[in-house]
Amino acid sequence: MALNQLSWTRRQFLGGIAASTSALYVPGVFAEELTRTPSQTEGPFYPDKLPLDTDNDLLIVNETITPAIGEITHLGGKILDARGNPIRNAVVEIWQVDHNGAYLHTRSGNREKRDSNFQGFGRFLTGKSGEYYFRTIKPVPYPGRTPHIHFAVKVPHTQDPFTTQCYILGEPGNERDMVLKSIKDAKAKASLIVEFAPVKESKIGELAANFNIVLGYTPES
Repeated sequence: MALNQLSWTRRQFLGGIAASTSALYVPGVFAEELTRTPSQTEGPFYPDKLPLDTDNDLLIVNETITPAIGEITHLGGKILDARGNPIRNAVVEIWQVDHNGAYLHTRSGNREKRDSNFQGFGRFLTGKSGEYYFRTIKPVPYPGRTPHIHFAVKVPHTQDPFTTQCYILGEPGNERDMVLKSIKDAKAKASLIVEFAPVKESKIGELAANFNIVLGYTPES
């Protein structure tokens, strides 16, 4: 899916982000109330060979017509600086397992069962609103980990990418996951856990998740 080809569902999803969170992005108003997103490990399974297709639609690889298997999820949010302002031209990357629990990595468990129709990795460049958007699948658990999606955010004029992980609200495995449990601050931990809610108008059981990332980054003056 081309970035400029917005589906009706995507338009509604991004509109919902703007409507529900617009008050937070008035410069300087609520910056002190924003909880900075805690960093988390990149993990061992960042793709060791990037796919030829690295766009923001992980369900379709290149021009194939067979979609990936899984619960379709519209995942988006905003990338914000330490003052609560949206960050423009940030490269947002995600990677996750397919419905079989396999990463796009040569050392991933279950790699022989990997869904070749699932891209496994995607990128998005934020505009002036700081918004990002991906079409992917709801993550599934695999041995030792609760369902999660990895994020890397690369901000202009900074050297190292910010890495973190997004989790599913209400997932039983969250309480046992050692990576998530390593965050001792309850408010910071809660900022990584979001609802994967049914899209009411969807006839195929699509989900939507809104995950905002607040960085400890202040733009250069």
